[in-house]
Amino acid sequence: MRNRETNAREAGGQATGAPALDLNLLRTFLAVYRTGSFTAAARLLGLSQPTVTTQVRALERQLGRELFERQARGVSPAPYADELAARIVQPLDSLAMVTGESADDRPPEPVHLAGPNELLTRRILPGLAPLVERGVRLRITPGLTEPLLDDLRAGRHDLVIATFRPRGRALTAVPLSDEEFVLVASPAWAERSGGPARIAADGPAALHGVPLVAYAEDLPIVRRYWRHVFGRRLVRQAAVTMPDLNAVKAAVLGGTGFSVLPRYLCADELSSGALVLLHDPDDPPINTGFLVQRPGASANPHVALVRDHLLEALRDR
Repeated sequence: MRNRETNAREAGGQATGAPALDLNLLRTFLAVYRTGSFTAAARLLGLSQPTVTTQVRALERQLGRELFERQARGVSPAPYADELAARIVQPLDSLAMVTGESADDRPPEPVHLAGPNELLTRRILPGLAPLVERGVRLRITPGLTEPLLDDLRAGRHDLVIATFRPRGRALTAVPLSDEEFVLVASPAWAERSGGPARIAADGPAALHGVPLVAYAEDLPIVRRYWRHVFGRRLVRQAAVTMPDLNAVKAAVLGGTGFSVLPRYLCADELSSGALVLLHDPDDPPINTGFLVQRPGASANPHVALVRDHLLEALRDR
């Protein structure tokens, strides 16, 4: 049977026979880790700043490791603090939810979630009912990955769904889901171009004269498809551009031309025949989306609930 000494040893790296770590010290550590400040953690916990400092120092003595490094403004977690936080955050948050513990009597703040508009509307928003039923309040912001990550660093979001893994150690990112890109057109344009059979035989030359509808002027999605599938550089301009993949799909459905879209965005239209899959390569281009968070950025336990829900709901889809 697992005993208190085993739990303490696993949570804090203690040697056999070491006393169990005090839950109050772990809660204080987690508050400092999340807020990045002894003063902010003290306000959150309803303690004095010297008390928070004393408790963190006591935990450091028990662990025999430094947990925080002082900065010009606040503190930053030492390497071992990341490991410790990862081990205790879910159990402590779950315990707080069960016991109803909080720093004050106010409900948790809304969770600010941001990401690509198309992914939010098609794959995220339809699955949020279980979170709302549990009392989670959400504030959803659509946008492009780069500015959303800048806002995350500035503290304006809690979680961001990014189309690429951010660089550096200021943000933590975990793979969330993969999206496959497909080459599509309306039935009329598919017939005029010779359809999938001709593209399989002649390659992209079959699409000469078919207008291209794209997400942006520099054609990032289409260029990637050309390079990955056809092994060549894309040398054409878009007839229509719009920074909204739902609008791109609408234009293609209306017969404007062809485009490259995420399969999840047009799966229904492909099934119904409203769109035609122009090419079916053995190795289609795949893009991995990431769920991004600032380490220790939020003292809101609902952030962890949203994060875990998204990882469970989307990782295998």
